[in-house]
Amino acid sequence: MALAVDVGTLGASTGAHAGSISVHVSAGNKPADDAAVVVAMAKDAAPATVNPGTKAVMVQEQKQFVPFVLPVQLGTIVEFPNHDLFRHHVYSFSPAKTFELKLYGGGESQAVTFDKEGVIALGCNIHDTMLAYIYVVGTPYFATTKGGAQVLANLPAGTYTVKAWHPDQRVGTQTSQEVTVTADGTVNVDLTLTLKQARRRTPGAADENAY
Repeated sequence: MALAVDVGTLGASTGAHAGSISVHVSAGNKPADDAAVVVAMAKDAAPATVNPGTKAVMVQEQKQFVPFVLPVQLGTIVEFPNHDLFRHHVYSFSPAKTFELKLYGGGESQAVTFDKEGVIALGCNIHDTMLAYIYVVGTPYFATTKGGAQVLANLPAGTYTVKAWHPDQRVGTQTSQEVTVTADGTVNVDLTLTLKQARRRTPGAADENAY
């Protein structure tokens, strides 16, 4: 599995005979945060599922989902711990995964297995300002940008397609680039997205009551 590392650690050892891809994603001449960067293997390769029991976490705290964008590999179990002092009711109507986690309180957690590729938009039936996305991909190589950048390391030599996805991108503007990774080499990739007005919301007076 590729390892996502901070840009500052690009020179660190990533294992013998493994390459890296350094990705920079921008939007409107500014670094694009919270973009999912996905590195896909050969075009004819079948989607790879994770080992049974592999988990990721989408936290609920201060009436927000954290992180805003969570890329996961096909078959991952995502846990939804509630770190607030009141109850949440998590749901999604997305075709890739429709589910509902009915009211549960602080200190409790529920989990969902994501078994289909695609974008899952999350909401809370109690606090309508809560919004986040899970991006399910059929590859073990992915990361989320910080400061518009990310490095994916420990990649076997070969040809890959690198693409970026953001929940606010305009339809038809998804950017991708094909690159060849060599053993112990690093490839630099610059991708540009066109974003709509941000849909990320923060808690306001309308939902200040605890439930």
